[in-house]
Amino acid sequence: MQTNVNKTIALLVINISTFSSAFMTSAIHIALPTIGAEFLADTVLLGWLVTAYLLTTAILLVPLGKASDIYGRKKYFLYGISLFTLSSFLSAISPSLALLFAFRIIQGVGTALLLGTGVAMLSSIFPPGERGRALGINVAVTYIGLSMAPALGGILTQYFGWRSIFLFNVPLGLLMILLVLWKVKGEWAEAAGEKLDYAGSFIYSFTVIFIIYGLTLIPEIRGLWFIIPGLAGLLLFIHWELKIKNPILNIHLFTQNRVFALSNLSALINYSSTYALGFMLSLYLQYIKGLDPQYAGFVLVSQPMMMALFSPFTGRLSERIEPRILASSGMAIVVAGLIPLAFISGQTSLYYIIACLMVLGFGFAVFSSPNMNAIMSSVEKNYYGVASATLATMRLTGQLFSMAIVMVVFAINMGQTQITPAYHSLFLLSSRTIFIIFALLCFGGIFASLARGKLNDQKDSPIHPPS
Repeated sequence: MQTNVNKTIALLVINISTFSSAFMTSAIHIALPTIGAEFLADTVLLGWLVTAYLLTTAILLVPLGKASDIYGRKKYFLYGISLFTLSSFLSAISPSLALLFAFRIIQGVGTALLLGTGVAMLSSIFPPGERGRALGINVAVTYIGLSMAPALGGILTQYFGWRSIFLFNVPLGLLMILLVLWKVKGEWAEAAGEKLDYAGSFIYSFTVIFIIYGLTLIPEIRGLWFIIPGLAGLLLFIHWELKIKNPILNIHLFTQNRVFALSNLSALINYSSTYALGFMLSLYLQYIKGLDPQYAGFVLVSQPMMMALFSPFTGRLSERIEPRILASSGMAIVVAGLIPLAFISGQTSLYYIIACLMVLGFGFAVFSSPNMNAIMSSVEKNYYGVASATLATMRLTGQLFSMAIVMVVFAINMGQTQITPAYHSLFLLSSRTIFIIFALLCFGGIFASLARGKLNDQKDSPIHPPS
């Protein structure tokens, strides 16, 4: 149980972990060409250096989130910091690509522990009147990490080598361990005494591996060979979780808690319709507009900086205004930012692009913090770890689905080819198609967000556990 805890230090430590994981997830992309040159790795192997990390994180998020609810979130948070820091150091000194793969998988385990416990700890430490502001700051820090990664990662790689990106996390990790042991007293294990569902954890991991790996293979037909068994595994997982006494994911959170279910669906739709924007516009700015990577990065940073600027404010605002109203408004603003991008051409002004990105960034800020607050406030304390992990899983799945949409459209319009001047018109056609799909998807998400109902009404409806 919680004793006197220094809220400021706890918020600082959790935000450092959020920044580190967000930075590492994005900065590695900058270093891939340099890593490939040193280890003579092809594009497929380099892609797996990213995918192996994401898959490890995805398959362990919910099981470890539930384990932290049972055995203690601070304990598991410390495990996460330790693994993340150690694996970062080992990655930095890795003498071979095989060992780098192994250490990246360990880093994925550490990231899953951090993502599955950090937001849950904030929700335990900060009461409802203060929770929105704390979660808003946490969302802002995520976007700061993502926005700094291309520029800072590029500087580190250029002047100190790719290994410096991993070493960057080591002093931050050691600082977090020291602060947690010294200043963050108490423990949070509201589900203590429950048994961990190992069979459900295995089925869940199998399901996530097959579905997410299948998404990475789209538009190839063999992607369906993994997605279909993955969907079958999902049905088996739901059947198992409904009949077991202590499930890792209480399905009744989705069937009896409309706020939780539709808030997570809204998050999935939001990330599905927005994550690939950075990828698309990076290609557009460099291939079509002829900008160098550094200049393109400065243009793209306008979006996450708007998110970082306004997320704390909207998180605090969600304590006074119903989260569904704010989050739905945020999705509507995102749609307003996506629609103009469907009309871009080779002659489109950079100011036009920046304006769209600023609108999108503001829309993300209005959506993300209130939506996270709605999810964490809609469940009892013993579900905080699972709720946090579920939201993170929705984010990761949405990101992969967003990239899958892009790959399918590119494959249909352009095939597997480089973006040379001869293909610029087809690239622009593909871009416009993708932005229209994203706008329509996000427009549908507005209604999913509105349909969640009022948070206060849900609090009066207890969740019945499996019999």
